[in-house]
Amino acid sequence: MAEKQAKSDIEFDVANRVFFRLYQASNLMHKQGARYVEGFGATTQQWAVLGALARPLVREKGMTVKDLIEFLDVSRQNLTAVLDRLEARDWIARDKDKDDGRSRRIRLTRKGTTAWTGMLEPIEAFYNASLARFSHDEQITLYRLLDRLKTSLANI
Repeated sequence: MAEKQAKSDIEFDVANRVFFRLYQASNLMHKQGARYVEGFGATTQQWAVLGALARPLVREKGMTVKDLIEFLDVSRQNLTAVLDRLEARDWIARDKDKDDGRSRRIRLTRKGTTAWTGMLEPIEAFYNASLARFSHDEQITLYRLLDRLKTSLANI
């Protein structure tokens, strides 16, 4: 029984360290990432929204608020505050959905597209600095492992 408890204690300790490191990494990602886009007056949350809207598949039509919430995995309350700030800067527009008048589609404006384009170089520098100690294969492995963890968390 003591052996089983010891194994359980070790497994708990490893899991605890994994989640604590993820917590630390997430906090550092926001803190350091913000430095790379602060010259644009943007936050990492705004960066995420602009990046989601700048993707080729949604650039023209934009995304519904519901789709943006699901894609970014954020709450409506948190997203609304970010969208309000982006709209005040004329970086995004909220248009009525042509297929569903009750719904709004969020899209980048010309100013938003210009801001996003300007952020690409600093964002790439942030990615390069953050991942410099990882080989390409390690980056792919990390992505796959984090994707599996995300799926596990979503299924709890």
